[in-house]
Amino acid sequence: MSITVALDFLKKLEKNNNREWFADNKPEYDQALKSVKVLFNAVYSNIQAHDEFEKIKVFRIYRDVRFSKNKQPYKNNFGAAFHRVKPRLRGGYYMQIQPGNNFIATGFWSPEKEDLLRIRKEFEMDDQEIRSIINDHPLQSVWGALEGEELKTAPRDFDKTHPAIDLIKKKQFIFTKQYTDAEVIAEGFAQKVSDDFKTIRPFFDYMSDVLTTDLNGVSLIKD
Repeated sequence: MSITVALDFLKKLEKNNNREWFADNKPEYDQALKSVKVLFNAVYSNIQAHDEFEKIKVFRIYRDVRFSKNKQPYKNNFGAAFHRVKPRLRGGYYMQIQPGNNFIATGFWSPEKEDLLRIRKEFEMDDQEIRSIINDHPLQSVWGALEGEELKTAPRDFDKTHPAIDLIKKKQFIFTKQYTDAEVIAEGFAQKVSDDFKTIRPFFDYMSDVLTTDLNGVSLIKD
C-alpha cells in the first residue's frame, strides 16, 4: 500500500482538525494508518539486520489536550519509535511521517539524571573518542551535527573553561535527518531509512559502553 495515502490524509487533516471531520473520514484514516504501519514495519524488519530491538511502538494520532493551549484533538503526523534491548543497548530510533516534515531521529531525548552525569563525567575525562565519532564523515554526511538542548553555563561541579564544555553542557544528544515527500514515496525508502540508521551505530556503541560501565571501565550490568 502506498504511503501517499497517509500523506494525502494528513494534508486534509491539517485543514480540518476537528472530531466531526475525523469521524466522517474515519475510513480514510484507517487506510492511512494501515499504510504507515506497513512502512514502519518494513523499516523495523530491515534495521533488525544491524541492531537488536525489544519492540516497535506506533504512536496514536490522538492528542492529550488537557494541559495544552492547543486544543486540536489530532496530531498532524504519524510516528513510530524503535526500542533497543536494554539495559545493554542504549539510545533509540524515531521516525515521523508528515507532509513537508518527514524525518528520522536517533539518540538520547531525556537521559535520566544518573545517566546524564555519567555521560558528562566521561566527556570531562576524555572527549577525543566522542568527537572522533560524531565528526566522522559517514555519520556527518547523513546526520550532520549533534543537536539537543543544553545549559547556558557549566553544570554544577564542572569547570566552565573545560575544553569539552560544549559537550558537557548538553542535556540531550540527538541527531535528525529530513526527507522530502518525494523521497518518502520513492521505491526503496524503507531500506534507505535502515541504511541511514545504520550509520549511527558507532555513536550508540560508544554511548552504550559509557552507560553500562563506571569511570574505571567496570561493567554495571549484572549477569
